[in-house]
Amino acid sequence: GIVLVAINPYEQLPIYEQDVIYAYSGQNGGDMDPHIFAVAEEAYKQMARDEKNQSIIVSGESGAGKTVSAKYAMRFFATVGGSASETNIEAKVLASSPIMEAIGNAKTTRNDNSSRFGKYIQIGFDKRYHIIGANMRTYLLEKSRVVFQAEDERNYHIFYQLCASASLPEFKDLGLSK
Repeated sequence: GIVLVAINPYEQLPIYEQDVIYAYSGQNGGDMDPHIFAVAEEAYKQMARDEKNQSIIVSGESGAGKTVSAKYAMRFFATVGGSASETNIEAKVLASSPIMEAIGNAKTTRNDNSSRFGKYIQIGFDKRYHIIGANMRTYLLEKSRVVFQAEDERNYHIFYQLCASASLPEFKDLGLSK
C-alpha cells in the first residue's frame, strides 16, 4: 500500500484547506504530490470500487501529529462524501470530553498535553459512500505512568486536578482520602 511520511510543522498551513481537498479528490495516487488527502482518496476510491473495508494506519511518536492527520483524513471523507456541512463528522468523532482528556493525557518531554491513548476510529458509509456514523475506541497505553514518570514528565492530568481540588466540598463525595 501507500506509505506517507508527514512532519508536524506545529503551525497551521494552507495545505489542508477545502480547495486542496477538491484538488486531490478523484485523482490517481501518483498524479499529485504526497499528502494525507492522497492517502485518503486512495482508500475512499478502493472502498467504492472493491466494496471492501479500508484501513489507514497513522503512526508516530508523541507530538508527531497523528490525531491531526486523522482529523484531516476524516475531513476529506466528509467533504468528498457530501456530508461535511451536514454532520461535521470530524468534530463529532474526535470530540473528547474534558474528563477523557484529563484521564488520558499527560505532560511528556515532547508535548505538554500528550494523549497517552491509542485510538481506533471506524467510519461507516452508506451505499452512496456518504458518512452515516463513526465510532472511536480508546486504549490507555501507559498504565505504568500512574506509578512512575520519567524525568521532566508528569502523571496523568487527572492526578494533579484531584490534588488541587482536595479542599473543595465536592471532593469528599468522591470517596477519596488524603
